[in-house]
Amino acid sequence: MSSPLSLDPRTSALLVMDFQTTIVEGFAADGAALLSRMAALIECARKAEMRIIYVVVGFRPGYPEVSPRNARFGAIRETGRFLEGSAGTEVHAAVAPRTGDVVVTKHRVNAFAGTDLEIVLRASSVVTLVLAGIATSGVVLSTVRHAADADYRIVVVEDCCADPDPEVHRVLTEKVFVRQATVVKAGEVVGALAPA
Repeated sequence: MSSPLSLDPRTSALLVMDFQTTIVEGFAADGAALLSRMAALIECARKAEMRIIYVVVGFRPGYPEVSPRNARFGAIRETGRFLEGSAGTEVHAAVAPRTGDVVVTKHRVNAFAGTDLEIVLRASSVVTLVLAGIATSGVVLSTVRHAADADYRIVVVEDCCADPDPEVHRVLTEKVFVRQATVVKAGEVVGALAPA
């Protein structure tokens, strides 16, 4: 039996990744339940005074960040989606940022690639990342890999992640992430942050 999760909110950050309205509606099978768990986790992190960082996808008009060689983002460019400030790009109202939260805009799958996330984490003396996001096979996987190589302690909140393919989600959380991260349920994070 593993020991209970331990978290120091002073040196930890909750990363709420790609919980944008369009993504929640398009990729989360049980969006209402996911949003409810995520909202409860965010509220718990707020009470513990843990740094909360939202990571969102967004592009400038004309998509200058998107190379024609990038298959995934080239397709987004063709559809005209995810222009900064356009409908659907906002963080879902059920889990929206508040004053004091940090919002990082990314132009790739990985939350670190080309963003100022690393600077924010270092400035806050963060060593532990608590990750939640959509999709498990997208932003979560890419960010776990980068964070592990950058020597962060990683906690993946399995039931605050979602993927269009439930089997891919299961394999990643049960077999892949466990090699580089601690995989837990939201209730375990809440328990670790609850006052003694």
